[in-house]
Amino acid sequence: MLVKDEIYGEYEVEAVLQDLIQSQPVQRLKGIHQGGASYLVNPTWNVTRYEHSIGVMLLIRRLGGPIEEQIAGLLHDVSHTAFSHVIDFVLKNESENFHEEIFEDTLLQSDVPKILKKHGFSMDVIFKENFPLLEQPLPLLCADRIDYTLRDLSRYNYITTDEIEAFLPSLCVNDSEISIKGIQHAEWFVQAYYKEVQDFFMNPLNVYGYDKLIKLLQEALRAKVITNDDFLLTDEEVLEKIRHSGEFELNRRYEEIINPVNLQENEKEYEIHLKVKPRLIDPTVIDRDRIAAASEISSAVKEMNERAKERARKGSYIKVI
Repeated sequence: MLVKDEIYGEYEVEAVLQDLIQSQPVQRLKGIHQGGASYLVNPTWNVTRYEHSIGVMLLIRRLGGPIEEQIAGLLHDVSHTAFSHVIDFVLKNESENFHEEIFEDTLLQSDVPKILKKHGFSMDVIFKENFPLLEQPLPLLCADRIDYTLRDLSRYNYITTDEIEAFLPSLCVNDSEISIKGIQHAEWFVQAYYKEVQDFFMNPLNVYGYDKLIKLLQEALRAKVITNDDFLLTDEEVLEKIRHSGEFELNRRYEEIINPVNLQENEKEYEIHLKVKPRLIDPTVIDRDRIAAASEISSAVKEMNERAKERARKGSYIKVI
């Protein structure tokens, strides 16, 4: 099977990956938008968890990761609920990790174990193995973090294809950890990352969509129009239940999300205040003969991290005008 990706190009993949890509849990991710409410307020903000999962798998492959880690990369988001991290706020999950809490049960109740067994792999590979290319705690790099940054920013025209093509060869694996060769490439990625987690995530329109969708889904739960189990449907399947509920208040709230709105950031007069967990990045850099955190080499990275920390602490204040 030939897999094509707008960032990493074309790759011929093994039969196990082909079967997993075509499985229901992975195909469902075509209906889960990575930005949560973003596509409702701006149709061009439309990256899906499916595209991201394929990308993570291919990036791990590009970096020389074993087939087991590529499998884990492809499957790492299959338990993401409709609207992605919006549901963490709906359920008041302050760690923003609800999808991780239900990961094992979601996989075990799917056809994934059967597919893996058919190809000679065990579920223990997914649940018990350590995959250092796929996941690392912040502020380190990992395939998951790199892909969603490059993919979102490329799609939304925050960075160019030429910039990505110049950056990708700088990625390398050093002592099982993804590092960047050259401080200039590291500075570029840190700047791009903050465009993602602050300029995009905290864009007033995105914050507005998040806030309104959270309240819509909470109201739909109270009205028993949807249940927590429905969050394992796709975004549009959940919205269909709401739109066809006949509940005036729910439809009013839905229209409020999709209708045009004028917004401004205003710390003194605001209707919406949203804070997300701080996401700071400080990649390991190989620069000449030195291996160190980017902030130890670059004052620019250190300053970007300080600004990001302060912005995350304050959150986003939005006024509807």
